[in-house]
Amino acid sequence: MAGARGEFSSRFGFVMAAAGSAVGLGNIWGFPTQAASNGGAAFLLVYLVLAFGLAYPALMAELIIGRHAHANAARALGGLSPNRLLSGLGRGTGIIGLVVASLILSFYAIVAGWMIAFCLAAIAELLGLDAVADWLTGFGLARNLVFMLLFMALTIGIISEGVREGIERWSARLMPSLLFTLVVLAIYVLTLDGALEGLKVYLLPDFSAALTPGLIIAALGAAFFSLSLGVGTMLIYGSYVSDKENLPVLGGLVTLVDIGIAVLAGFLVLPAMYVALHNGVEIFAANGALLSEDTLIFTVLPELFATMGLPGMVVSVVFFFLMSIAALTSSISMLEVPVAYAIEEHGLSRRKGVVLIGGAIAAISTVILLDFGQLFGLVITVTTRYAQPLLGIVLCLYAGWVLNRNSLLMELQRGHPGAEHGLFWKIWPWYVRVVCPAVILAIFAQSVLG
Repeated sequence: MAGARGEFSSRFGFVMAAAGSAVGLGNIWGFPTQAASNGGAAFLLVYLVLAFGLAYPALMAELIIGRHAHANAARALGGLSPNRLLSGLGRGTGIIGLVVASLILSFYAIVAGWMIAFCLAAIAELLGLDAVADWLTGFGLARNLVFMLLFMALTIGIISEGVREGIERWSARLMPSLLFTLVVLAIYVLTLDGALEGLKVYLLPDFSAALTPGLIIAALGAAFFSLSLGVGTMLIYGSYVSDKENLPVLGGLVTLVDIGIAVLAGFLVLPAMYVALHNGVEIFAANGALLSEDTLIFTVLPELFATMGLPGMVVSVVFFFLMSIAALTSSISMLEVPVAYAIEEHGLSRRKGVVLIGGAIAAISTVILLDFGQLFGLVITVTTRYAQPLLGIVLCLYAGWVLNRNSLLMELQRGHPGAEHGLFWKIWPWYVRVVCPAVILAIFAQSVLG
């Protein structure tokens, strides 16, 4: 069944695809700025602990359910229980997940389009095409629509080629490019005046903030959402994993790559912010807090690059190219969630399903752009603040309580004979039953109640 649906051909291909799904714009700009606002290295330490204590077990829940069923999220969750009520709830959860993934992609494509536009604007400046650069960096419906559609076309083109030739092939190309670009940029920025101050903020912990509720909740949220959990992206990728693979090891590798890139991004973004401050670009608001993430990326850093002359233009091209890659590696996993459902439940060919669903998501993005002030923030809030945590809880409960314990052990033994004697089997089943749902619920409650 897996072979007919498509399957990752290698461990490297899967890790690059799954890590690419997890590594997105939030890792590159969100994590570093959260760290800067929450005690620097204190936030980093708490984040690392919680990433392995919460995000990794939740990731394993999705991977195990996905490979166990070798099916889309709705069929996978619906098939875990012979009980009609639980089966229906599972299918409903899978369908809601694919709707949420589609909505996330609808606003993500808009932001990703801005990244491509800013990358091209830097190239236009290098060529002396200032009028073109101004149009590319100006906020307007035409600019936003053109680059949203361009980004969706890239995503559709990759997904239409299938699991091996599309997702795996391009992830194996894009992720090493992302990592190389990130390292080169970080090394360069660290040589600039002011970078050391940013490095101190990032690496010297403010332990007085380490155990504050706000920091812990922020770190929990960052750890959970950085691995793209809750909407079925990791479940569908898990369904394409060979039965011969050791799932706990695969999940650990994905977690390490994702967290490593987020941490590495801190060595780029925080020093760059303080280089900007050194060059006279303001990075703090009137109340002393850091400017918002979008302001830092689309205003502060471009202003920094402008103060650096020709080298700054080159760095700007590379930086926004990096951001575009990060966006693309995430978008292909989001589109695959509803596409897999359309193929398996409604018999559509892959190309037809990709075009229809990708076109529908682009239409939703267009509607958002037409009423940007009202809809953009609303869609982000509904999907990431409310839907993702609730879906994450249900996935953990299904892995821990609904999936038969013997079936669970047999799934782990497929790629790891003797799994019943390992530390993972001794800890994970009860941990994902009790600890993960409780902690994710705490994040959700804090997010809603403040």
